[in-house]
Amino acid sequence: MKFDVIVVGGSFAGLSATMQLARARRRVALIDAAAPRNRFTKASHGFLGQDGKSPHEIVATGRSELGRYPTVKLIDAEAVSAAAEGDVFNVTLSGGEVLQAVRLVLATGMRDELPDVPGLDLRWGRSVFACPYCDGYEYGDMALGVLAAGPLSVHQAMLVSDWGPTTYFTQGLHEPDAEGLAALSARGVRIERSPVVELLGPVPTLEAMRLADGRAVPLSALFIAPQTHIVSDLPHQLGCALENGPKGPYIKVDDFKLTSVKGVYAAGDVASPMPNATLASASGVLAGVAAHQSLIFP
Repeated sequence: MKFDVIVVGGSFAGLSATMQLARARRRVALIDAAAPRNRFTKASHGFLGQDGKSPHEIVATGRSELGRYPTVKLIDAEAVSAAAEGDVFNVTLSGGEVLQAVRLVLATGMRDELPDVPGLDLRWGRSVFACPYCDGYEYGDMALGVLAAGPLSVHQAMLVSDWGPTTYFTQGLHEPDAEGLAALSARGVRIERSPVVELLGPVPTLEAMRLADGRAVPLSALFIAPQTHIVSDLPHQLGCALENGPKGPYIKVDDFKLTSVKGVYAAGDVASPMPNATLASASGVLAGVAAHQSLIFP
């Protein structure tokens, strides 16, 4: 089956790209494996017009809206391979079906590598978060923590302290330098050097952090800046160039979301070092518009 554009990934970026192409009356297939990065969270915040709604609800609404456009085909499957053949791209689905298109939009998302601390994964997206702009407001003036996971953790602790009294847990791995210590002190951030060994409280809530020395530090929410990984192998198969971000590699794109491979666009978290629902949706719009215009002005 041949389309003008195939969009891989059906969360905020992929849906937004597909909408632009649908309204341009182009034949577009949206392939979705139904495993978005935000599936662990209860509500999406800071997304204008969608504040407080669950990501699942937002996606379901988007799919319903796209279903009204006759040139859109929604496909629930995983895209397992993609390759260029002349002027077209062949995309193979998990069931073996092969689709063709002259343009691709990759909106396949990222995977977070969580620290190996008992109880953390059970609270991910519920009381353990990555983004204070997305989830900090609900915990305003409560006891907050930042679990050091990489070079961005000191920066994150500086930010989180605007929402409530903050403790920075170094884990014995990410000790701030002199400048960082001074900056954290100026923000009133407490430093805790005994490693966290367990998260306490009835799941999915958080009540305290158990430390290696036996103490329990009361806490209502924890923030981390985990390392990230590109979920899909398609960017590698297609030969897309990558950028090295502070939390991991992502697809390199130009101002119009074109990758290093002609005819392949990328949008959302997979093409940005800054994960955010609004930015993902906006980048999907730009990728969809750019892919459409490239069909007219190759």
